[in-house]
Amino acid sequence: MTTFTIDQDKPWLAPLAGYSDLPFRLLCLERGAGVACSEMVSIKGLAYKNSGTKRLLATCEQDTPMVLQIFGADPDLFPGVMDKLVDMGFRNFDLNAGCSVRKVNKSGSGVALMRTPDLLVRLAGIMVERAARHPQGGRVGVKFRLGADHGDDTYIELGERLQNEGVDWVTLHPRYGRQLFRGEADWGKLALLKQHLGIPVIASGDLFTAEDGIRCLEQTGADAVMFARGAMFDPTVFERFIALRQGTPLPPMDGHLLAAVVRRHIELTRIHEGTERSFRKIRSIIPRYAKGLAGIRALRGSLLQCENWDELFAAADRIEHMKNAADNSLPVDDDIL
Repeated sequence: MTTFTIDQDKPWLAPLAGYSDLPFRLLCLERGAGVACSEMVSIKGLAYKNSGTKRLLATCEQDTPMVLQIFGADPDLFPGVMDKLVDMGFRNFDLNAGCSVRKVNKSGSGVALMRTPDLLVRLAGIMVERAARHPQGGRVGVKFRLGADHGDDTYIELGERLQNEGVDWVTLHPRYGRQLFRGEADWGKLALLKQHLGIPVIASGDLFTAEDGIRCLEQTGADAVMFARGAMFDPTVFERFIALRQGTPLPPMDGHLLAAVVRRHIELTRIHEGTERSFRKIRSIIPRYAKGLAGIRALRGSLLQCENWDELFAAADRIEHMKNAADNSLPVDDDIL
């Protein structure tokens, strides 16, 4: 697993719960992502060898650069689990201090950690110490919000403390925890954090298109952008972003490209997972790619009738001939990130 450089020409795939699995990471890396984050993985689940949690660790030689994001709030579990992960070959880690989902927060994890900053910094310190034991050296980042509660702007002080603790980068989603995904991300706060820190600051929040990523860099001076919902609906957002940065022609947004992306996602899922569970999952994801195209309801119906991988590929082929509809807006999903 290789290390990586953080710069504005290398967009990140966010740690999307339920989406950033191995097949999707590989798809996004092929489409230009500079770094791909895993789904958030429970420290407790790893400590107690939960089979579902271990499944989230699936990786391969092509899955690089990859950052493994973990969440938890028990400092007694972190050292042992980190040692095991380093022994398995993982070397790039991220601590989730930004997830606003209730079932995560009720254990004190996710954005709830921002209410206990001493604990948050302690956990990050454990991760830094343990990651450094990797033979080639390890790196650690922390993803957080402005604060747990509205108006609780603790993000600058937290960023400075994490920097002093040896964290290699921070990612800021400039909303408060209680906001979930409501309102607008305050990119001005990203610019302010960047002014206070010497370590890289990665921008997250309201990056739906490649153009959003360009504007965010211009307005904030962030060291990189992290695509979340934008990548869920269009994995080509990475190559489009790079094309805009380099002034090269953008890939065409047409049915041919979309169908190719869908077919590749299906193929990667079959190769690296190939289970009934993964079949049902990819079948439910495909309609997201076709949102805004006329015939989406018919496509969804045909997908539900697919009983094997060949039928799924055939359904994907039909996307190539679907036409744009008027509505191509992105919904807000409060159960991710």
